[in-house]
Amino acid sequence: MEFHSKEDIDAPIAEVFGAISDFAMLERSALRRGIELQRSGDLARPEDGLAWDLAFRFRGKPREIRLAMASYTPPSGMVLEGSGSGIDGRTEVELLALSPQRTRMSVRLKLSPTSLTGRLLVQSLKLARSNLNRRFKLRLADYARITEERLSRSA
Repeated sequence: MEFHSKEDIDAPIAEVFGAISDFAMLERSALRRGIELQRSGDLARPEDGLAWDLAFRFRGKPREIRLAMASYTPPSGMVLEGSGSGIDGRTEVELLALSPQRTRMSVRLKLSPTSLTGRLLVQSLKLARSNLNRRFKLRLADYARITEERLSRSA
């Protein structure tokens, strides 16, 4: 199962990359949402095996995921891979400079089951695909808007 969305941000590509790779801020955001996390690796050198162990509840069940940095290429993007609870996932974030002050952020999330439990979960997600696609696009648009506002305040 795959989700994909693109958003344009009114900021230079280097600043957008800096904002999306502010892992300390993303960790605080996850903690506020009730996700337990444990980081391994150095935030200053994410290309050297930065990873997180995440624990949260989804659809009434506890889930655990190991999320690791697979590729880190400033300022064009990054790839995160995760596995756990019967599902493997890959998130690709790609940045493209449309102009010196405008950047397109493209995010692709691919989920694939690795067990029967994972198959059942992915199948239930497929049944709600249109709703989940809409929510994914809205969440990315909201994240892009917040990033743009944060970068315009700091400029």
